[in-house]
Amino acid sequence: MDAEKIGITTDYIPLGQFLKLANIIESGGMAKLFLADYNVFVNNEQDQRRGRKLYPGDRVDIPNVGSFEVYMEESM
Repeated sequence: MDAEKIGITTDYIPLGQFLKLANIIESGGMAKLFLADYNVFVNNEQDQRRGRKLYPGDRVDIPNVGSFEVYMEESM
């Protein structure tokens, strides 16, 4: 299954902000609750830290939610 690509314009993005950017949660405040309720895998390793830094090339898999890949968006 192909991962949905999520573009960032900074060197990295914290996992909590990534969840909001990917439209998985509505606000950053929901990140802690979401991570408590769902298993999140970053590059095939479970990680529930909302501050986990995600870099271009990282893959995020959330069972029953989706698979996502971080990439560097060209800045204008």
